[in-house]
Amino acid sequence: MLSLFMTHLQGYQKEALKSPILIILEVICELLLPLVMAQIVDTAIPAGDVGLIFKLGALMLVLAAVSMLCGVLASKYAAFASQGFGANLRQCLFDKVQEFSFADIDRFSSASLITRMTNDVNNMTMMLAMGLRMLVRAPVMLVVAVAVSCYLNARLALILAVIIPLMMLVIGYLMKTCTKLFKTLQTKIDALNNTLQENLVAIRVVKAFVREDHERKKFKQSNDDLTGAALSVGMRIIAIMPAMIIAMNAATVAGLYFGGKMVMGGTFDLGRLQAFLNYVFQILMSVMLVAMSLLQLSRAQACAARIQQVLDTRPSVADRPETEGALLPAPRGAVEFRDVSFKYQAAGSGDDVLSHISFTVEPGKFLAIVGGTGTGKSSLVNLIPRFYDVTGGAVLVDGVDVRDYPLEELRGRIGMVLQTNVLFTGTIRENLLWGDPNATEEDMIRAAKDAQAYDFIMSFPDGFDTVLDQGGVNVSGGQKQRLCIARAMLRKPAILILDDSTSAVDSATEAAIRESFARNLKGTTVIMIAQRISSVQYADEIIILDDDHIAGQGTHRELLASNSIYQEIYRSQQEGVGE
Repeated sequence: MLSLFMTHLQGYQKEALKSPILIILEVICELLLPLVMAQIVDTAIPAGDVGLIFKLGALMLVLAAVSMLCGVLASKYAAFASQGFGANLRQCLFDKVQEFSFADIDRFSSASLITRMTNDVNNMTMMLAMGLRMLVRAPVMLVVAVAVSCYLNARLALILAVIIPLMMLVIGYLMKTCTKLFKTLQTKIDALNNTLQENLVAIRVVKAFVREDHERKKFKQSNDDLTGAALSVGMRIIAIMPAMIIAMNAATVAGLYFGGKMVMGGTFDLGRLQAFLNYVFQILMSVMLVAMSLLQLSRAQACAARIQQVLDTRPSVADRPETEGALLPAPRGAVEFRDVSFKYQAAGSGDDVLSHISFTVEPGKFLAIVGGTGTGKSSLVNLIPRFYDVTGGAVLVDGVDVRDYPLEELRGRIGMVLQTNVLFTGTIRENLLWGDPNATEEDMIRAAKDAQAYDFIMSFPDGFDTVLDQGGVNVSGGQKQRLCIARAMLRKPAILILDDSTSAVDSATEAAIRESFARNLKGTTVIMIAQRISSVQYADEIIILDDDHIAGQGTHRELLASNSIYQEIYRSQQEGVGE
């Protein structure tokens, strides 16, 4: 955890150093106050020296003012250092997640990554702020106050030799118990975030199926689990207070009893006894602060382990060292699957999603992929831009294994419209320019027209400057699909992949989009996943996937004449049209 703090304090090291120095000065001033008070009680008052009383009183005011100033400045620098550390760590985590493949994100889950970047980082930020103040203040106060107490009366200081070890035993036991509970607590926060995120993303489905009660019960279960975990930790932390108060009262009573007898016996001054009791109180308060800080440290350790797990993860899909500076062919759009097998790593030793897939798509051709649900169609096209890596065989683009491309170069050759249409908060213009940030107005209009999106865009009062809400919820499903297609077409890619991305548009609109591919993307290889025969019948080649393998390959006419799966799909759709 210390290395995590040191690594991500860049730019805030001075503040992190100033805070403990000021804390030490604050502690010194505080510890001098009881000694000055003892001088007033034991020397100035018995002598009736009013001038000395005022001088020593003024010294106490100066010490108190300096102590307060140092405390305020220490808190300020600790806040700057801790918040700066938090900002650096969040940015580093976000940058790391941007390198993750789909498989890496699947392994952690998006809800857990959100918790780690928010709640876990916040806990570490609080730990640093507390550490720069409390974890410096408490030990310094403890050591110096014990030393001064021994100087004032070594025999009376034996009380501390009994009380402090007992308190440390209690603290050690609670820390050992709470460390495991804090790990459980963070996991429960993950689960709650996952339930909440899932509900908000699918809120329309929840309402459509009138499942609000079911979702309430599911959320209540996650909420109750989190509450239970938090209470388990909280009840143990609460136990510290009574233990500390008992220890403080016992030490005070013992100090008054034994110290009072010494004062009455004339072997100890009253002012020095008062100072000793002040130091005992500060010592025990310091032990209490150490206890609270160590408990926060336990939680921070659990959070640090989770954060470090993300930072230490090597992306499963990454540029190979040898790809840097490699000579690559000009983008043409040729795609080859050479004996490709694939399974999701999360599935462990399960069956392959794709098994021994081989086919070739020549540049500028139109390939269609059809098949039942769960036959691996989306998995297949996700291998081309290396969202996942193959587990066997190779995928080649323009004759080069995709693993030998720099990821930025590979994905720069590909335009992709995913099965889930994603739009970002911002204007339509900003969303389209994701395809090509340097596109001109004419390019953007052309892409919108080709995707059959221009008319509905211009029907909005602000046209291309219309603001889309989060996820594009203020446009229809068909409009969202057409905007995503326009964004991909604006890139003018060598390969255009459409993953069931015309399912929400009517046949006439789909035909117009397909004609625009032939007219304006003549050199682009188009790979389309579709459910409707009408969407794929004009393809240069159609591949039928079934049970992880290719069950048929050919043109619409060839498959209609010879492939039973294709015939069944065609017949079922024709019957639907007839009805």
